[in-house]
Amino acid sequence: MFRHLEGSRVNGEQASVSRRQFCQWLGGSGLLAGASVPSATVDLRLFKQSTMAAGQTGSHIGSLYPFVQKQADRSRLELSFLRSEFRNLDTWQKNARANVLEHLFYAPPPVSPAPEVIGRADRGDYVEEYLTFQTTPDLRVPAYVLIPKKAKLPAPGIVVLHCHGGFYLWGKEKVVEIEDEPLVLSEFKQQLYDGKSIATELARRGYVVITIDMLYWGERRMLLDDDPPSYRDPRRMTKDEIATFNRRSQQAEQLVARSLFAAGITWPGVMLWDDLRTVDYLAGRPEVDARRLGCVGLSVGGYRSFLLAALDQRIKVAVDVGWMSSLASHLRRHVINSIGLTFHINGLYRYLDLPDLAALIAPRSVLVINGSRDQLFPAEGVDAAFKKIDRCFRKAGVPDRQRCRLYDAPHQFNAQMQTEAWEWIGRWLYTRGTP
Repeated sequence: MFRHLEGSRVNGEQASVSRRQFCQWLGGSGLLAGASVPSATVDLRLFKQSTMAAGQTGSHIGSLYPFVQKQADRSRLELSFLRSEFRNLDTWQKNARANVLEHLFYAPPPVSPAPEVIGRADRGDYVEEYLTFQTTPDLRVPAYVLIPKKAKLPAPGIVVLHCHGGFYLWGKEKVVEIEDEPLVLSEFKQQLYDGKSIATELARRGYVVITIDMLYWGERRMLLDDDPPSYRDPRRMTKDEIATFNRRSQQAEQLVARSLFAAGITWPGVMLWDDLRTVDYLAGRPEVDARRLGCVGLSVGGYRSFLLAALDQRIKVAVDVGWMSSLASHLRRHVINSIGLTFHINGLYRYLDLPDLAALIAPRSVLVINGSRDQLFPAEGVDAAFKKIDRCFRKAGVPDRQRCRLYDAPHQFNAQMQTEAWEWIGRWLYTRGTP
């Protein structure tokens, strides 16, 4: 049902449309008709030999793979905290964090959030606010804020970050219970979240929760001039229309990313800046104890959670589900399904691998969860990342403030994982206070 890049499964089968398949579609459409073809004067034996050699790499980029892998392998990861020259964590973090922010190529001027509450509803054990607020002078972001009715206020605050899922029609609604939930959305939650709305679950546990639509998802999805009226009202869309919309959105990701690049900015820059400003708004709410903030997400939400904790020291605990690996291990086969342009921070691997960012979280707390049957990530990359995260926290002198867990599961945030995640968040925001 859902065709996407995050590798989730439907009826036990991989449900993805790969970039290779997209290129094959382009070829069939004639859009690649200008591509060169070997002429009759080319030595066909050499041509066949090179083609065979390309196939033997086991890589989706064939004969180009050895060159690309060598470039990654030559990276000295010159800002990794594990290098011997870095001894002081605070000094290292200041320089490394500045480097990451610089590579986002996006730094809009500060702006007041100027929230506008559009609706407020009593949901029994919590109050739901639907609102918008400003993250930059050019962006007003839709959000839900869930306020527990029985918690002692001010209470800890949690930023819940929705997943990619190749499912663009909804964003924040993937993690919040909504009235008369469309069946297709309920089925999606069953597949990736064991049927739970995790933002709502956290509100019921006593946290003030905020969740926003990421750029290109939900109310911030891409709509074209000639789209049918139903595309502007998801509840009116048929199952086939939803599938068509999701396919189109997936295929257009590269165009949107290229458009952002051409404008001099990056998709991760916009994404992470919105998340940082979401922390600003949450921390400023009177119901929230700004000394006790956390974040959690699945897939691109897990990636966002990990990066948000690395970049914002107000986050005391982060949970990253379904997005962790050593990046160089992706290059043979896994880039095609996992490192989309929503994730890619250009040039960062020269300085830091993804797990190196864990040292930007220390001495605060992080839980990283992956599934052993998650096809997005090579097993050796996950293992290397888990070991590096442990080493980073040991060097920082706080080994107990990280935990990396591998479940026998596909790409999902299932009930068992959720139980561990909520225990971990409670341990640092309620039981043991702020690290």
